[in-house]
Amino acid sequence: MARPHLAPRPDREVFELPLDVRPEHIDENGHVNNVVYVGWLQDAGTAHWNARFDAETRGKWSWVGTRHEIDYFRPIPPEAVGVKARTWVGDPQGPRFNRYVRIEDGEGRLCAQGVTEWVLVDAATMRPHRIPADILPAFQR
Repeated sequence: MARPHLAPRPDREVFELPLDVRPEHIDENGHVNNVVYVGWLQDAGTAHWNARFDAETRGKWSWVGTRHEIDYFRPIPPEAVGVKARTWVGDPQGPRFNRYVRIEDGEGRLCAQGVTEWVLVDAATMRPHRIPADILPAFQR
């Protein structure tokens, strides 16, 4: 079954994160192991959050990933360079955001895509909290 390729909405900021393919990422099939992609989804979301918010805000709020879904399209070989993650968020649903990630090779070809459900939590209590309105503009274009 063909999966539609994820594309950001025009009103969303797209954040890019360069990714390094390291020897320990390569599995017995000679390409980046599927488990590495889960880490890259998390890395992209965390980097986007850290790039847009100051230490005070990051100290007050934290995010917990509750679900990952990944589609694989093209393997990434050991010698790959220029690999990057492109990420953006969907609409908030109470304390939840879906975060979308495209992982592309150095030629811009889609290698994998994923959706992670993130839940905003109070950093002190770790209890879910509705996403405050003042957080939303940082993710919009």
